[in-house]
Amino acid sequence: MTETAMNTQKSRESREGFWKRFFDSPAWWSLKASRTAQIALVTGILLIALALGAPVLSTQNPFDLATIDISFANLPPSWTEEGDPAFLFGTDDQGRDLWSAMLYGMRLSLAISVAAVALSILLGVSLGLLAGFAGGWTESIIMRICDIMLSFPAILLALLIDGILRAALPPGEHTMLPYMVLVAAITLSGWVPYARTVRSMTLVERNREYVLSARVIGVKRPVILWRHILPNVLGPVFVLATLHVATAILTEATLSFLGVGVPPTTPSLGTLIRIGSDFLFSGEWWITIIPGAALVALILSVNLVGDWLRDAFNPALTN
Repeated sequence: MTETAMNTQKSRESREGFWKRFFDSPAWWSLKASRTAQIALVTGILLIALALGAPVLSTQNPFDLATIDISFANLPPSWTEEGDPAFLFGTDDQGRDLWSAMLYGMRLSLAISVAAVALSILLGVSLGLLAGFAGGWTESIIMRICDIMLSFPAILLALLIDGILRAALPPGEHTMLPYMVLVAAITLSGWVPYARTVRSMTLVERNREYVLSARVIGVKRPVILWRHILPNVLGPVFVLATLHVATAILTEATLSFLGVGVPPTTPSLGTLIRIGSDFLFSGEWWITIIPGAALVALILSVNLVGDWLRDAFNPALTN
């Protein structure tokens, strides 16, 4: 048997072993037993797939001004008496197709949220490992920083960062400023739970026999942290990350609704809800209600999946 064939066979056996372990795991049986988790997982996957497929599934590019006609502004959904069949969910005040704007808006919200959560994990896990393993004054300083950050809400951080960056950056570089503000605000307000969780677990793991044995044979501290302790503390981090994605999506929508996030010309769920709120009492309800329903469905599905993961990783918890 050639080396290529052997590698292919090993890869296939590895995949089969992974799926066998997955279908025998408590997480799979927990998913099979929970109809709520199943519906939430399917809904979340569907919404994420719609967002990722926005360039293909949308009927209009809301970023391309050449495709937008202001004469089509504030058209109701297609199923109403005055609706246009070309616009399934109607249009907003700029004449943008609401279906297309929602797809691109969910895509933007997910991109900002995932980037912020990834940075939060990187910062929080690193500081949590350092605090739990080093102890002493290092741990005290990091934990006091955590206490201080907990007193700053994301909205206040966004306003502070926005003011600092507008003063520091030249006017020509303000195009990316809203996205930088959103990611920075969500990251700085979201890394603390990771640091506190990882620190508490590291305090336990550092006294385990495998860590003590590694110290005895002369393994360096960074190697012990990243190769031995880190894999044993990642379970709760994944659960926190799932729940944090939902919080980050809501934070992005809130900041965009308040005008600190993306500009009104850029479609996001928050900006669409804010635009629609100006026309809600004049009868153009769809601009707010439909993106709001999509936002609720996305956040609720991610939260329910996070609850399922929490219970699956910790069977001692009860619903």
